[in-house]
Amino acid sequence: MEENRRPFGQLPGGAPVDEITLRDGALACKIITYGGAVRSLTVPDRDGNPVDVVLGFDTLEDYLAQDKYIGALVGRYANRIGGARFTLNGTEYTLAANDGENSLHGGNVGFDKRVWSVERLTDRAVVLSLVSPDGEEGYPGTLTAVVAYTLAFGGLDIEYRARCDKDTVCSITNHSYFNLSGHDSGPVTGQHIRIFSNHYTPAGPGLIPTGEIAPVKGTPMDLWDEQEIGARIDDPFEQLKMAGGFDNNWAVLNWDGTLRPVARVWSPDTGIMMEAATSLPGMQFYTGNFLAGCPAGKGGAAYGDRWGLCLEAQFFPDSPNKPGFPSCVLRAGEEYRHKPLYRFSTLDSARRL
Repeated sequence: MEENRRPFGQLPGGAPVDEITLRDGALACKIITYGGAVRSLTVPDRDGNPVDVVLGFDTLEDYLAQDKYIGALVGRYANRIGGARFTLNGTEYTLAANDGENSLHGGNVGFDKRVWSVERLTDRAVVLSLVSPDGEEGYPGTLTAVVAYTLAFGGLDIEYRARCDKDTVCSITNHSYFNLSGHDSGPVTGQHIRIFSNHYTPAGPGLIPTGEIAPVKGTPMDLWDEQEIGARIDDPFEQLKMAGGFDNNWAVLNWDGTLRPVARVWSPDTGIMMEAATSLPGMQFYTGNFLAGCPAGKGGAAYGDRWGLCLEAQFFPDSPNKPGFPSCVLRAGEEYRHKPLYRFSTLDSARRL
């Protein structure tokens, strides 16, 4: 076994799970093959001290016991599909309803609950693969997914590729919870954020988008100018009230399928700044509103509500049922290929995001 690969545990059925450690200068990242989950991501703070900026667990048993998708790869379709069904090429497909009457993050056994194969491993990169059979969780076609994690240019690059032998829908994301003050430091509400978007997709019952792509101006969803995450998180705004905080999809500005900057987050405590970019049309900003109740995190950290934030690059939620949203259809023989980037630096408090 490679020097940067070690056993992490076994599933109840006996399948082995490994942990991969990637390093590039002062950056280090640990990934487990169960769910392809990012278990830790260590970056230097303003004084050069290492800070682990993602939530995670010390044991495989804790990953099996939690239902928050912490650090995991999510698919075949990230986020929600309303009514757990969609129609493609005149055929209606019924999915697993695992979020009330809706389907969430791929269903009961999504990509987050599968063991990914290691295809290639170097000191600073790993390529994982997974085959999702025709009909798995109700989705059409046998889909082969390949995900590359790479430490480069001061951050973590993720590349998603997929092909299917039938027309299907596809939206793969990573569900890491970031806390730039450190995974065990408490709520992220004092950290600062900017989202470079003028529009978002309002949600209705069950957090299913209404189909509208609405302007953020004049609402708490307007995060273009730097502000503390907690500044308006408890405003009496229906979208915030429904989700217990931020949990909406923002439309990437001027999306054209190329990499576009989408958000910046900064911690006054550590000086760490994270910049996110993606080639996907949407990004879900989620403030971990329901983290309480999950197992203790790394080192016994008692993760609670709002202890981490997610920036999930994605096709819009419920796109298979919303013809006005960017198409998430992956045609047979075509390649799904998208990339989110998370780059880290330090920012003096006298400067602006």
